[in-house]
Amino acid sequence: MSNKRKTPGLNTGSMSDITFLLLTFFLITSSIDTDTGIMRRLPPPLDPNNPPPDMDIKERNVLKVFINKNDLLLVQNQVMTVRDLKETAKQFLSNPTDRSDFPEKVEEEIPGLGTVKVSKGVISLKNDRGTSYDAYIQVQNELTAAINELRDDLSKRMYGVKYADLTNETYINAISKAIPVAISEAEPENIGD
Repeated sequence: MSNKRKTPGLNTGSMSDITFLLLTFFLITSSIDTDTGIMRRLPPPLDPNNPPPDMDIKERNVLKVFINKNDLLLVQNQVMTVRDLKETAKQFLSNPTDRSDFPEKVEEEIPGLGTVKVSKGVISLKNDRGTSYDAYIQVQNELTAAINELRDDLSKRMYGVKYADLTNETYINAISKAIPVAISEAEPENIGD
């Protein structure tokens, strides 16, 4: 007489329910990191057949923005809060009253806009190696917002809609040429306190 006993099988009927509950738990309780980066397209590389552009920029055409390791902001050697940076950058780039200490403007013929005055202003951003990522992003956001608002103002004045709502490529290129993203960013270094 054989004394073989059958091995009892596992009841797997509820395994799919448990798996689904675990998946739901992890989806609800997990926080997925989202990119908070900045959408900016780098300029195309220079044509090697053309001579390099003239890099001499007059002092009045540069808005110097520094962020130190303590996340303090220094704009044109003045301490400033991030909250005030956007308006300062807008005033600087647009130079509405043609101040002599603000950037020069040159008249350019831009298809879709006609003859417009284009600012030669450049924002020079430099940060310390110890600058926090949050402070860096806040400054970038304010500078980008300043340029976007200037573009929106010109687009509304010329075409009646915001720059982001433009669909005509000629108009988009015209506004982009009239108000370029003129932000120069240097390598981080140890600026100090």
